Amino acid sequence: MRWTVILAAALIAACASQTKFEAPNLSVVNIEMLESTLFNQRLKVHVRVQNPNDRELPVKGVSATLELQGEKFATGVSAAPFTVPAFGESEFDLMVDASVAGALIRMLGKGKADQAMQSLDYRLSGKVSLSSGFVRSIPFDEKGSLKLSESAPQEQ
Repeated sequence: MRWTVILAAALIAACASQTKFEAPNLSVVNIEMLESTLFNQRLKVHVRVQNPNDRELPVKGVSATLELQGEKFATGVSAAPFTVPAFGESEFDLMVDASVAGALIRMLGKGKADQAMQSLDYRLSGKVSLSSGFVRSIPFDEKGSLKLSESAPQEQ
């Protein structure tokens, strides 16, 4: 009986140590307009994900919200599975729906128009869903800046 308790405690400790993941680092690489109407836009957001863990991340999907200049801009998902190597990186496309008109009106109302012409501060938050392991999802919350005159965003 005593050995059973010790073995069970050792197994629980081993499982707990295997489930600790650091949140991956995500950054916006590029945003591409796919479709546009007056009130709704469909965008493809190209995202880079870096894995700070010593194990690969078998990603089943990603759900995210994108804010620009502090205003909610778009929400979307990616259901295409991919694997991020241990201490490595990968890129994926996040399909999002946005209301550019509404976001611009809110930004103009807050006096952020001049700053928006040179760069856009963004916040990308959501969760990464994993296809295996004890941990099934990892939340993330990243901030950066998209320079409109450059092709790559600057991390903060």
